[in-house]
This record gives sequence, structure tokens and C-alpha cells, in this order.
Amino acid sequence: MIRFKRTLMIVIYSLMLTSLSVPCSAEDSAFRELFDNALYGGLVGTLVGGALLVFTHTPSDHLDYITIGAASGVLAGVAYTAVKPAKSLIAIENGNVKIALPAITPELQGTNVKGLSGMMLKAELISGKF
Repeated sequence: MIRFKRTLMIVIYSLMLTSLSVPCSAEDSAFRELFDNALYGGLVGTLVGGALLVFTHTPSDHLDYITIGAASGVLAGVAYTAVKPAKSLIAIENGNVKIALPAITPELQGTNVKGLSGMMLKAELISGKF
């Protein structure tokens, strides 16, 4: 019971600390995006871990599902930010050239004579302001 109270207090304190809205000087940085995705992934993972407690016979014996879910969510958020592809192969921004893997997007084409529709994969090669 004492362990449950400690866990509950830690969760409440964590929620109180993360609910404060403090202006950030690095509004549109990559770190901000990484932090947001990790935070939201951790919150969703915590909810999923808590929801899995319903399927156990003694939920108080399996409170580690919540922490495992939170850790998995944080890792998934970080992985999503790290793996998320760029829009184009070569991007020119402020005179700097960046090379990355482009996002490949599927695009449906119109129907042909037989009534079948085709699919085309599209990727941008160069983007920037000239």
C-alpha cells in the first residue's frame, strides 16, 4: 500500500510539473519537437500501461506496466522524431545545403480504360528558396 501511495504521489507531482506553461525561447527548434514527441509518447504510453492493468487478476501486483508503458512511449516518441524523414533529398536553407532521405508519398492516379486505378510513388528531390 505504501508503494502504491509513493507511485501515486510521483505521478501527481510529475503531472503538476509538466502542466506548467512556461514560454520557451527556442520555439521552433528540433529539440522542442523532440521534447514534445517524447513527452506525448510518455503520456500515451502511461495510459496504455494503465489500461493493460484491467486485464490482470491482481492489478496491484502489476503496477510496473505503467512504468514500462511510459518508458516505451518516450522511446517511441524519440524514435519517431529521429526517423521522421525530410521533405526532400536536398534542401537549401539560408545558404546551407542539407542532404536527407526524402519522404516517399503514395499518390493515386485516375482510372484507365479497364476501370483500374494506378498508384504512383512520389519523392521531392530539391527544395528551397531561390
